[in-house]
Amino acid sequence: MLHVRMIKAKNPEEVGKIAADQFEALIHSKPACVIGLATGSTPLPLYRELIERERAGKIDFTRVRSANLDEYKGLAPDHPQSYRRFMQENLFDHISIRPENTIVPDGLAEDVDAMCRGYEEKIENWGGVDLQLLGIGHDGHIGFNEPEDHFPVMTHEVALTEMTREANKRFFDSIDEVPTAAFTMGIGTVMAAKKIVMVVTGKDKADILYKSFFGPVTPEVPASILQMHPDVTVIFDEAACSWE
Repeated sequence: MLHVRMIKAKNPEEVGKIAADQFEALIHSKPACVIGLATGSTPLPLYRELIERERAGKIDFTRVRSANLDEYKGLAPDHPQSYRRFMQENLFDHISIRPENTIVPDGLAEDVDAMCRGYEEKIENWGGVDLQLLGIGHDGHIGFNEPEDHFPVMTHEVALTEMTREANKRFFDSIDEVPTAAFTMGIGTVMAAKKIVMVVTGKDKADILYKSFFGPVTPEVPASILQMHPDVTVIFDEAACSWE
């Protein structure tokens, strides 16, 4: 826990503002930085804040490169629930980032191994991720790295647990439409980022937040590996620290 900085905010909007400060500082110091991005409801206040800050002239995304954590297997980029579409609608379409500078795993890849290798190579060619944004699943997953008996290293395909599919079914018409597999950056890919910022909101995340940062490091709680990273900032709202 030596390197984990914990910041408590009042609510999800304040979590977003504090996280946006981290991105703004990075973009000012390195305009052509590489950011790792996440989907889900938790980052939305952050993305709204980043859009507002660029509109206000505080930041400039024209040279920024971005790599997303994950994508559902079998969903086309324009599918309503694909993570590529999520990113377009909630961030990319509203800022000056160049389309060729945004990468998301290819949900329709026929050669999965080649796609995963290519994803790693692209990030490596960019010089690695400067700041990786993370959320956390109820079972401690980061990206789509689910609890298992080891920490997966590289970008790979993963079978989604029933807990994860159940958590995501609210975005689909039924559980039957929720994909059973996804592509995700590996734990090694995440840990290679120079800096990590995790955003956590809601009372339902309090237990796993505590286990991840105050419990043992174990692949059964994937986020616990972050205790070993040299530069992690966790920003959470009051509801998510009800264990205090």
